[in-house]
Amino acid sequence: MQPTGDLRGDAVHVGGDARQRFYDSRGYGRPLEGNAIALSRVEAAHLLFRGDLAGVTLDANGGGSGAGDTVGFERFFVDSAAAVERFAVRYLVYADLRDRGFYLSPARDPWPGGDADVADAVDLVAYERGATPDTGTVHYAIRVVGEREAVPASGLAGQTLAVVDEESDITYFGVDRPAIDGATDYEPPADVRGVLLSDRVVVWDAPDGLYERGFYGQPLTGRAAAVEGVLQLSLLEAASLAADDRLGLDEVVETGDGAAESESDTTAAIVARGRAVEGDRFDRRLATYRDLRDRDAVPKTGFKFGADFRTYLDVETVESLPHSEHLVRVVEPGHAFAPRELSLDVRLAGGVRKQLLFALTDGTGPIEWLSVGRLTP
Repeated sequence: MQPTGDLRGDAVHVGGDARQRFYDSRGYGRPLEGNAIALSRVEAAHLLFRGDLAGVTLDANGGGSGAGDTVGFERFFVDSAAAVERFAVRYLVYADLRDRGFYLSPARDPWPGGDADVADAVDLVAYERGATPDTGTVHYAIRVVGEREAVPASGLAGQTLAVVDEESDITYFGVDRPAIDGATDYEPPADVRGVLLSDRVVVWDAPDGLYERGFYGQPLTGRAAAVEGVLQLSLLEAASLAADDRLGLDEVVETGDGAAESESDTTAAIVARGRAVEGDRFDRRLATYRDLRDRDAVPKTGFKFGADFRTYLDVETVESLPHSEHLVRVVEPGHAFAPRELSLDVRLAGGVRKQLLFALTDGTGPIEWLSVGRLTP
């Protein structure tokens, strides 16, 4: 004979031997006095679905039709979906992780249960396999979203996104703070001279090593070239070198819009040109570029991959260049992920065997780094 529960507010109370039956042995709910437990709605629904609860008596004080009735899974599920925001998608994820062998606790009001120290936006915490809520370490802090919901990027590190699509399939993404530890040992010379053109800087007599060892720029070459040593720098590369007092300008070629016309120093002239051709996005990308260089990593354009940068952590020479390790997208601190676009970015990065990174920056303050990848719990 299976027990029944009583819905009281947002929790289902179960008496009898419920503590031993559900909490101690399988990690459902939270203990009350004696052997009683309180279940969240999602936990109660899962036990009803499995046949481990005979029914739930709806809150007699809750009002509405059916108050005081004892109902099964179907009616309880519909009642809960009406009473609790996004109940259906949370239930789907809860049930999926239970089927994968995890003990879980709800972590967001009004789902009582679990006292893990997680962000307010986290819906569920899954414990290490074989561990219970009172003894276990949290393995996944899970945030449940539908495929059409926007997800703020800031503060997402350490969470697992469980995205429920329109057909109720679930895709899991792990979000972490990446370790970007480069080992490129190259110091550019201090006497690089160039000419600022429309959207790049040309160095006519590039010093040895600037490209081959530092991987700055792109050589201007050809089969029948009679001119050697010409290097084209992107505005980001040029601005970074100028800010480090490694690059000076011999000439500024005006573009007709007055960009850089009034700038007297090299860095300001290049940054002004960058803003003229790219807007505020240039400052965010420049801050990210310089942060990566400060970490002894080499950022290069990620245009072919639909990203801002691809990175090389350890460049000895261009001739022995390793595969790039990361794809980097630069976004504003207030950026919100669209799950469909995030899935596309992650799929692309995985397809070319790179880790997907996001740099959250306004171009002036510290950068918040995130790595995002598919995972299978």
